[in-house]
Amino acid sequence: MRKLVIRLNNWITRLRKVRVAPGHLLLLAPHCLQRTRCKHNVIHDLDQCARCGQCNVGDLLRLRDAYGVQCSLASGGRQAVGMVRRPDVRAIVAVACEKELVDGIRAAFPKPVLALTNLRPHGPCKDTAVDSATLESIVRAMLLTPPGSTGTTA
Repeated sequence: MRKLVIRLNNWITRLRKVRVAPGHLLLLAPHCLQRTRCKHNVIHDLDQCARCGQCNVGDLLRLRDAYGVQCSLASGGRQAVGMVRRPDVRAIVAVACEKELVDGIRAAFPKPVLALTNLRPHGPCKDTAVDSATLESIVRAMLLTPPGSTGTTA
């Protein structure tokens, strides 16, 4: 049922052709994307990431830097809700498990959310991953800037 809700939400959001300026798009992901053995505390400061390639946090930062979007890791649902309710956030690209995505879509309403289910090769909430190419295409689809641009404006 959750997968159906996510697919329906994404279909409606795409149908609405929601586009926002990069500074108004929040790329939100769970803290479990960070490798558990990593010694860098990226929850409070994403720039602490060493971009070593052992997890997808560096990919999130690459998207943030390339497109100028906001990017955050949430350590829980309450923190995520606080982030999506900020007035400067007008649309969200969310990565999480199905349960958190459905809860987040509901909590973010009426703000549009495009949701991408994370990969869980080590089980739930531990060393999860995301398909970076799919994530980038979703981010690009939500931006006002032309798809071929780097997200920078003159």
